[in-house]
Amino acid sequence: MIELGLDTFGDITTRSDGTTLSHAEVLRDVVAEAVLADEVGADFIGVGEHHRPDFAISAPETLLAGIATRTSRIKLGSAVTVLSSDDPIRVFQRFSTVNALSNGRAEVILGRGSFTESFPLFGYSMNDYEALFEEKVNLFAAILDADRTGKAIEWTGRMRAPLSVARVHPATEHHRLSTWIGVGGSPESVVRAARYGFPLTIAIIGGNPRRFAPFIALYHRALDQAGKPRLPVGIHSPGHVAETDAQAREEYWKPYREMRDRIGSERGWPPMQRGEFEGEIAEGSLCVGSPDTVARKIAATLRDLGVRRFDMKYSAGSLSHEAMMRSIGLYGREVIPRVRELLASGD
Repeated sequence: MIELGLDTFGDITTRSDGTTLSHAEVLRDVVAEAVLADEVGADFIGVGEHHRPDFAISAPETLLAGIATRTSRIKLGSAVTVLSSDDPIRVFQRFSTVNALSNGRAEVILGRGSFTESFPLFGYSMNDYEALFEEKVNLFAAILDADRTGKAIEWTGRMRAPLSVARVHPATEHHRLSTWIGVGGSPESVVRAARYGFPLTIAIIGGNPRRFAPFIALYHRALDQAGKPRLPVGIHSPGHVAETDAQAREEYWKPYREMRDRIGSERGWPPMQRGEFEGEIAEGSLCVGSPDTVARKIAATLRDLGVRRFDMKYSAGSLSHEAMMRSIGLYGREVIPRVRELLASGD
């Protein structure tokens, strides 16, 4: 069963006159975007956690709780929750609360995050980057197991005090909380997801998506070696849909370049040229174009990688709320049905 969803990090956007929206305005716009995604048939909406001035979403679960009361069918998740700098018990409690408000639609994607601002913000050392995530995933898995079985939690680790508790409340009402591990291309993270029996989601933000096929094969081998059943794999890539290819490229180019260059300046990347942008659309990870163009690219990627879910990251820097709403509408009404048609026909 293929799922087609949407993601956003709540990028700070601009109005038509070029002025910048406040974080509060962007958060309210994200709720409206999620409501539209629900209305037009998207399977999932993910909101990612960042602690930077260029992104508005620092508390995904709070935002998802608001979205839960305005939607009826769409799955609600994080994209991603930075577990390394959070408390696994509080993460579970917040998502089980969203699960209750949404009648079982909550999902959490656990990851280490592509940015590190949360570590000093919450008093963690980057020297413990790997150890924190490993231990906290281990604790989160123990909490999930106790929630599912009703058994007490008896857990001991190195980075925090031992835990001995009968139950973490609130318990999930309908089922075990759907939990994924998000990775950006680390083989160790892929194997970790398999070891704990979590579905895998891969962030593909540059290059040909087919280059991630070995990671998916590694995940399947690790599941087999651990004696676990095959679990879903999803991918996340940036994109934008407009009426025509030319319109989509022109709307997306400037905000995408500005966002990419802003982040690239922190990481030593050279400025993006238009040729690189066009190459990413033609052969890389960017799903930018008309509904048919985007649908064909998504269908080909799903077929090539054999994955179950595709989430399009529809926000990009200062790309306007109005442009994103049009993109979401086209994605739900035209791209999703076309992808399913292409996969069914084998075209």
